[in-house]
Amino acid sequence: MRFIVIFFVLTSVVSWAQKFTISGFLKDAATGETLIGATAINVKTKAGTTTNVHGFYSLTQNSDSIVLSFSYVGYQPQRIAFFLAYDTSLSISLVSNVLDEVVIESSKADPIHEINQMSTINIPIEQIKAMPAFLGEVDVLKVLQLLPGVQSGNEGSSGLYVRGGGPDQNLILLDGVPVYNASHLFGFFSVFNADAINHVDLIKGGFPARYGGRLSSVIDINMKEGNMKEIKGEGSVGIIAAKATVEGPIVKDKTSFLISARRTYIDLLARPIIKATSEGTVAGYFFYDLNMKVNHVINPKNRIYASAYLGDDKAYARYEDFYVNGNERTDYDEEFGLKWGNIITAFRWNRIITPKLFANLTTTYSRYRFDVFSEYKEEITTATSTEKNYYKDQYRSGIKDWAAKIDFDWLPQPNHYVRFGANAIDHTFSPGVYSFRSDVEPDTLFGTPNIKANEFAVYVEDDIKLSDRLKINTGSHFSAFIVEGRWY
Repeated sequence: MRFIVIFFVLTSVVSWAQKFTISGFLKDAATGETLIGATAINVKTKAGTTTNVHGFYSLTQNSDSIVLSFSYVGYQPQRIAFFLAYDTSLSISLVSNVLDEVVIESSKADPIHEINQMSTINIPIEQIKAMPAFLGEVDVLKVLQLLPGVQSGNEGSSGLYVRGGGPDQNLILLDGVPVYNASHLFGFFSVFNADAINHVDLIKGGFPARYGGRLSSVIDINMKEGNMKEIKGEGSVGIIAAKATVEGPIVKDKTSFLISARRTYIDLLARPIIKATSEGTVAGYFFYDLNMKVNHVINPKNRIYASAYLGDDKAYARYEDFYVNGNERTDYDEEFGLKWGNIITAFRWNRIITPKLFANLTTTYSRYRFDVFSEYKEEITTATSTEKNYYKDQYRSGIKDWAAKIDFDWLPQPNHYVRFGANAIDHTFSPGVYSFRSDVEPDTLFGTPNIKANEFAVYVEDDIKLSDRLKINTGSHFSAFIVEGRWY
């Protein structure tokens, strides 16, 4: 009898202390877009968590009847009550909260001692679009220039000077891929089309270990994933540029796409004027952006993404004319200019390994180039023959990256959040090469040869809440470089 009583008591204690995990994704009910930084809270115990950059959350609680509250700024909160008896997968779609009139009398920021990540500012994309636009173009980096601790430097420039740092000391990420030159029109605009962006974070200090060591700031930008419910589009024609965005489902609630394009038309408008004032001359400048993304849900635990950005700037001048020397006529065509641009691609695979462990595998390719060129063509015609000559001078430089990384989010308890991962990057630097090509003279090529480098890194972050007044956020990042066979 004593053995039975003891067994019953032990069984009761184990059962009472048993814990289970609720996990899933929070999404926009209208579009299917994942919500980054949304909250999930157990109303009874006040324990809660937030979604990561992929919209995933995980909350571990004792086996009991619970009431979960899901909320996000601009959306109607949603509550669900049930008895937690086993690990539960629960994905929630929140409805946008549209009000007829909103009167804001005051606002209250979260107490600084309750914010785990210091010096981090999240700017909603709706707020970015509502800001005054320079020449009709909404610009993400110009909105960031209005924040405390951030300056623009030169008037009209898109460069960021954060707490005294230079523009080249900022890490700018688009879907996790570094953007080496984020400027259009010699710095007056950035390469980020606001119609294709979902989330923007500015970190001015205390950089999380997953970003590595940075001198000035980290700007983490995520593209939209595409509407899972219906096809939608928007477009605009501004003073200097036109843009259009189309998104929608390929397979409803399964696969979505996003295509967003922007191009300036200053060169097209100015071309007739230049031709009229200077016969035979064509000159101009333009830039374009193209954002594309495909999002596919394999099953509730697996999802893949493929995204790409292509953008170029080009300034050029072209002159056509002829002259006659005796019986010889020479027609010539001369063009010179400069161009620069980025290509950024990423393929991501999200997987929920366990209700407490989330993994994201990313492979990327990126390329930045800068090119100055001069091209000359001539055709010499006589009564008996025709001769064609061709000359081209070119200076080019750039950087090309192939990279792979894996990131893990582990949430063992509501007050304990661990991130860890590793990455590897294969760099090819092109410091500068001058080339001369001609069909009448030997080709010439000189400059600094390409430099190969490899970068490897591992990191771990631990965010733990010991009490209402004591929170600890620690992290460690280790990286190594191999340049031409030498370790650094």
